[in-house]
Amino acid sequence: MPFVKKLALPPPLHRLLNRWIAFVHDLLMIPLAWVGAYWLRFNLETIPPNFWGSALTALLYIVPLQAAVFWYFGLYRGVWRFASLPDLMRIARAVAAGLILIVLADLLLLRLEWVPRSVPVIYGILLLLLLSAPRFFYRWLKERRFRLGSDQRILVVGAGRAGEMLVRDLLRGGGTRYLPVAFVDDDPHKQGREVHGVRVVAGCAAMAESVERLGIDLVMLAVPSASRGQMRRLVELAEGCGVPFRTVPQLDDLVSGQVEITQFRPVSIEDLLGREPVHLDWAAIGAGLTGKVILVSGGGGSIGAELCRQLAPLEPAALLLLERCEFNLYTIELELSERFPGLPLYAQLGSVCDRVAVDRLFSRYRPAVVFHAAAYKHVPLLEGQIREAVRNNILGTRELAAAADRYGCSEFVLISTDKAVNPTNVMGATKRVAELYCQQLNNGSKTRYLTVRFGNVLGSAGSVVPRFAAQIAAGGPVTVTDPRMERFFMTVREACQLIMQAAVIGQGGEILVLDMGEPVRIAYLAEQMIRLSGKLPGEEIEIVYSGLRPGEKLHEELFYTHEELLPTAHAKIRLARNPGVGGAALTQLMAALEAATLADDQGVLAQLLHELLPHCCVNHEGTGSSEREQ
Repeated sequence: MPFVKKLALPPPLHRLLNRWIAFVHDLLMIPLAWVGAYWLRFNLETIPPNFWGSALTALLYIVPLQAAVFWYFGLYRGVWRFASLPDLMRIARAVAAGLILIVLADLLLLRLEWVPRSVPVIYGILLLLLLSAPRFFYRWLKERRFRLGSDQRILVVGAGRAGEMLVRDLLRGGGTRYLPVAFVDDDPHKQGREVHGVRVVAGCAAMAESVERLGIDLVMLAVPSASRGQMRRLVELAEGCGVPFRTVPQLDDLVSGQVEITQFRPVSIEDLLGREPVHLDWAAIGAGLTGKVILVSGGGGSIGAELCRQLAPLEPAALLLLERCEFNLYTIELELSERFPGLPLYAQLGSVCDRVAVDRLFSRYRPAVVFHAAAYKHVPLLEGQIREAVRNNILGTRELAAAADRYGCSEFVLISTDKAVNPTNVMGATKRVAELYCQQLNNGSKTRYLTVRFGNVLGSAGSVVPRFAAQIAAGGPVTVTDPRMERFFMTVREACQLIMQAAVIGQGGEILVLDMGEPVRIAYLAEQMIRLSGKLPGEEIEIVYSGLRPGEKLHEELFYTHEELLPTAHAKIRLARNPGVGGAALTQLMAALEAATLADDQGVLAQLLHELLPHCCVNHEGTGSSEREQ
């Protein structure tokens, strides 16, 4: 507020002091406007004695009347530093209401004797100016002082809601280093207009020209709801400007209040490969998960940890985390404990393969819903370690799924992968057997067994994105297996949200497949990551093609050709229906796999997988064959 320096007072007392100072200022403006109206009425000459006496007498009731109206209309709720059009409208209403009361009081008390008819009108105009002008002048001084101290001139891309919020908060934040100079926006109706005094100077195509002409130091992309194609175009234009560029937080984070619009960040690969925000049926998700004990296996992994972050705000009765990596479990437990202090949280070290540990966990906490995210997933690494892949991905799933049946869980959700479709590697084959087992177990069980199948998750542990990032940080080269290789990608947040949605959609026995959009070339991913690091692919950072590794495909699939695809209640989730395999055959296979695992016979393990999945390219040495296009 004006006229007062910051005092060493608690915030509530400081706000109260500011309000009273503003109130006293407005009280002083009332007689100034009233006397000024008489003075103007008499052409800035001496006011006749009779009129002067009447003016002073009227002030005895004008001041309290007008002050009461000011307080009633909330003139002291706002802060002068943020004075805006709504504040001006509030002042105008208060002045108008006070003017009506004053005229009525003059009529009753003075019968309008010695009160010229023009005086109330002039009084209203003067009072409006005297109340609003100091407020806006104070804001202008604050913003001017901020602008003079700024050292980075920014060009804001996008004059929509996010751009308006960004500029408004930058102009209000006196401690910031950024000065918004101009907007660029492709909407022709916005071009030439001003937003908070900042002009929309051109379309986005003129970004580079605007940067050079206006002396811009930083380009800010304020389009958090942009599609993948739109974001790619804007990033390409920003890369051609020759200055750094940043973006505002994602729309979900802004809406949830987790971050502020002025928390700039570098453009990430998720911004370029992300899709439209997911719209979830939170009422159905809450009804299905709130108030229940939920178990997440692999709770310290990339998907499991993010799933816990998404589940915690739904207020489950308790959240159980089963994780074999001590550090990962400690990290996610610490994070959840700090963010959700009221959440009953139980972190259990252990493996899904340990029947005793699994049984103890179920008997003690009685989970109602299980999300099974624990799995080995690194394709080349597992090619020579088929025993560990079978033990963890198949037999571990059996232990957890069977426990869910024994202890009467309502839902068991297996998190699968697109590599389970026509698998050419050990990892995909083991996940496919896990899918078939959960489908078979659903028959005759009160537990609903669901499988959720999706592709790669951006930035997950062991994925290509952190590997590329490390190679770029080291100066290259970036190694890509094949220029034709494609993969489906989605963000870990979107994947986990759709997993929760799928959990309340399925009836049991289904394979629910997440809409992964269009596949992305891995070479394109590498090129974009190099550009986002400020380097040029092929010049400053080299891309080297190393050839397909054991078990890798050029193109992943999400469905089998014989699977019947059906829509669900959610546009981004489809149902893949297939007959599965006979229960007796699968039961015998499980017993044989367990025996071969105990005997450490990798050849038998590979043969058993091939018998169940005839098209699986896993040879008897436990090594998958890569797909090669003819």
